Amino acid sequence: MKLKKLSLRTRIFIAMILLVLLASVLIAAVATYQYREETKDYHTQRLERKEQNIKARLDIDLNGLENIWEVKTENIPYIFKGKINNIAIVHKLEIKLYDLDGVLLVSSKATLKQTEEEKCIDVEILNQISNTAEHRFVDKNEIEGETVQSSYSYIYDLKFKPIAILKLPYLENDDFLSKELNEFLERISYAYLFVLLMAIGIAFLLSKYITKSLKTISDKINATRLEKRNERIDIDDTSEEISTLVSSYNSMIDELEESAVQLATSEREQAWREMAKQVAHEIKNPLTPMRLTVQNFQRKFDPEDKTIYSKVNEYSKTLIQQIDTMSSIASAFSNFAKMPAQQNETLNVVKIVKLALDIFNENYIAFTAEKDEIIAKLDRTQLIRVVTNLVKNAIQAIPEDKTPRIIVNVATYDDNILITVADNGTGISEENLNKVFEPKFTTKTSGMGLGLAMVKNIVETYKGAITFISEKDKGTIFKVAIPKVKN
Repeated sequence: MKLKKLSLRTRIFIAMILLVLLASVLIAAVATYQYREETKDYHTQRLERKEQNIKARLDIDLNGLENIWEVKTENIPYIFKGKINNIAIVHKLEIKLYDLDGVLLVSSKATLKQTEEEKCIDVEILNQISNTAEHRFVDKNEIEGETVQSSYSYIYDLKFKPIAILKLPYLENDDFLSKELNEFLERISYAYLFVLLMAIGIAFLLSKYITKSLKTISDKINATRLEKRNERIDIDDTSEEISTLVSSYNSMIDELEESAVQLATSEREQAWREMAKQVAHEIKNPLTPMRLTVQNFQRKFDPEDKTIYSKVNEYSKTLIQQIDTMSSIASAFSNFAKMPAQQNETLNVVKIVKLALDIFNENYIAFTAEKDEIIAKLDRTQLIRVVTNLVKNAIQAIPEDKTPRIIVNVATYDDNILITVADNGTGISEENLNKVFEPKFTTKTSGMGLGLAMVKNIVETYKGAITFISEKDKGTIFKVAIPKVKN
């Protein structure tokens, strides 16, 4: 699990280093095994060579006898009594001759007391010698941690008749070969160390080269957004796999751009459809009472009625009121759909906010300012529209059974102007918190719900931000932050 958390570059680096180490260990193991096999073959062949040379020397001594009838088993001790020691000294090997029954006849080892093993050959060994085609047997034994090979073979007379058994004990002395092996491993360890350092450098550069393109692709993918134009990846001198991945990403970007255009077009069309439905719905609301008023007037019209003028006046007021409602709906939709061009001018924000509040006759609206003059470069009409919409919303949010209180404040912090509108109304419910600035969203029974959406649009045009804090049944505070100078 921990390996999966490592980056691709780290995993490539670790894999290459482990590969070099594994190769080094395998080569060392194979070299050690090969040395041991060569050592084993060396001792076997060396024993065979010494055995052949000693047997050849014994044959020379036997052929040199004047009377060939003297070449008998029982004469062996007399024939080689003085010679066997010289042969053993020359070949640096102990020599023992036994009769065909395995009883010791003569030995180059001068000891007063021979052991039972030295005096007699084991029966199983005698059977092995006699039953093999070569009439030869090699016995291995571990003596005090050292390997001793003992070869047993026949000595023949001039008529190729076996007359004795030659035993050659051979001690496998590996000191020289072990020293050679240690020296070889020491030399190769230096070579492995050099190769390992080279591998670390190559692995670092190679992993960096491989992952460099992947890192570029990863950064591009992380930066890919549906709502903005994404850049294609342009990487030269890459592998076939990376090129395929880049081509796939670029194709995806092209398709994404097309999809984004289609989606934007579809969303605009859907938004206008929804807006048209909303406008139609809002217009139908006043049309119904207008129709009923006209029909009622038509049905009850009596020229001789003394109150006819008052009734006509009442019907006219009703129609004018509904016409005004339709006019306000059309104005709201027009203002939201097409904002007038900004006419920025240097003005005193405190003065303009006061001017915007003058149209309200409510005496519970309080105004405060950090100082008398806060200069900024803004559009006068749009600033008034922001303030009036926020105050209207605050007024409409206060229920009739509650003493209203609205506080408007203008202040500065850093290079921003902060306009705050606080009320003690019903607040905004939790399920509506994310819908406040959506077009056509409203909790009132009248209006199109375009006021806050229009305010947000104006504020964001100035690179500003609008936020709010609301508590159910306690009130809402809207905060508008606009830079003093438009970026």
